[in-house]
Amino acid sequence: MTDELLFEQFAKGKKQTLVKTGNCVIYTRVSTKEQADNNMSLDTQKKTCEQFAVKNNYTVLGCFGGTYESAKTDERKEFNRMLHFVKKSKEKISFIIVYSVDRFSRSGGNAIYITEQLKKQGVMVLAVTQPTDTTTPSGSLQQNIQFIFSEYDNQLRKEKCMAGVKEALLRGEWCHTSPIGYDKIEINGEKKLVVNEKGKLLKKAFLWKANEGMGTEEIRRKLSAMGLKLYPQKIAYIFRNPFYCGLMAHDSLEGKLVEGKHEKLISKEIFLKVNEIINERTHGYTVKHENDAIPLKGFLKCDHCHTNVPGYIVKKKKLWYYKCRTKGCSNNKSARELHELFKGLLDRMSMNDKYKELIKAQMIKTYKKLNKENEENMQQIIRQLNEANAKLERLEERYVLEEITQDMFLKYQSKFKAEVIEIRQKLEKSSVQVSNLEHCVEKVLDYSVNLREMWGSAGYKQMQELQYMIFPQGLYYNKKMNTCRTPEIKSSFLWIAQQSQAITGKKVGIPELNLTYSNLVGAAGFEPWSSRSHCGM
Repeated sequence: MTDELLFEQFAKGKKQTLVKTGNCVIYTRVSTKEQADNNMSLDTQKKTCEQFAVKNNYTVLGCFGGTYESAKTDERKEFNRMLHFVKKSKEKISFIIVYSVDRFSRSGGNAIYITEQLKKQGVMVLAVTQPTDTTTPSGSLQQNIQFIFSEYDNQLRKEKCMAGVKEALLRGEWCHTSPIGYDKIEINGEKKLVVNEKGKLLKKAFLWKANEGMGTEEIRRKLSAMGLKLYPQKIAYIFRNPFYCGLMAHDSLEGKLVEGKHEKLISKEIFLKVNEIINERTHGYTVKHENDAIPLKGFLKCDHCHTNVPGYIVKKKKLWYYKCRTKGCSNNKSARELHELFKGLLDRMSMNDKYKELIKAQMIKTYKKLNKENEENMQQIIRQLNEANAKLERLEERYVLEEITQDMFLKYQSKFKAEVIEIRQKLEKSSVQVSNLEHCVEKVLDYSVNLREMWGSAGYKQMQELQYMIFPQGLYYNKKMNTCRTPEIKSSFLWIAQQSQAITGKKVGIPELNLTYSNLVGAAGFEPWSSRSHCGM
């Protein structure tokens, strides 16, 4: 018997062998209901994926999606049904085929986590239009950064959308859900907000408060008797909402009020009188919503009942605590202990300033490389736009020269104009704004240096902004397990933290979130992190 066989019993670890098959599933989706109703791109996605499967001799065991699902989060019915099928299928599935990575997910960090978990089970995500070999560290890096920039693209779209919202508000047009008391109707092709039956009852509530000084609880009872049931906090919110006197307030307006085009429920005088009465009745105390001693207030949520966790002070000890308000929940924790844990988390995610330019260059270079094909597509769309404009100009010229009739001119003019509008929309979606990218990367990197000090020295508002910038959906605390989880981690911050740790050789990960980095590669490149949807603190 050889020495190798004699000592084999003392070896550690097992060689993992994953069975690969030619079985696959196809997942398609569009972002909006309108696109799904018009079947925009769904057929193209499915057909392209099927052709890819045939070309590679894959057997398609199922097609999922085929509808509209937002890819900002991974709480998607068809998406989760597809994942369940892949994991539970009796016949081993080795591939999930999608048209592009943004069809799979735009949630950045969570998308990377899901693909990493699938990879451990021997399932690869293949993007037909963005082919990468995800079995190698460099291929994983390329696909993961594609996920990151899909999330970045979402942010750009959100920025454009909010710019449109602001313009509409400045015109006096309310473009969100109608406030209680209003209906949105269409009059002569124009959408307007008008007071409905509930609104007439709310008007009575304003007059009761202004003319009779009636208390909120009495107003609530009277409204309830008339068929309008509201809780006291909702009534207080309505009384303080200037929308009912014709003024619009919105975060996009940056502290300004704009005169709306909607129907007024009450006069401005009545609104001011109601709020003057409310301000006089403070009952000898005031509520301080912003408190530097408990910056995690609202951001921290109860993992048992999913409600916001406020803070309170034990006056005898002069110590602050976070506690769930739900009766019998008893989910509380010392503010000092939670703050130290949060600071430790920020330490792990901070970047060494001397590596800033290196990481910045790497992110931008990778982005440009991955978007080379997109730029080529954009140039092709520009050529199509020029051709469409040329056809429109030629049509107008022929009409002026009386080469065609007016009926023919009008017929083809509407057709060519619609073509130009469609191409312009495609161009806007395909545009790559490198200048915005550099600004975005620079801003994120600036925040990633000394996160602990920045958070510890900031005021309440700045602390809250920083918290939500990294964890957009907050943290859920579980007292029984003494753990936290988060539905979403901002992928850009985790990516930077992983790169910074990899450069310094500190293959630590983020223990505060039970997050580890595996298979880091030094000279050849870095294999990115995988974020976890359930993170321990």
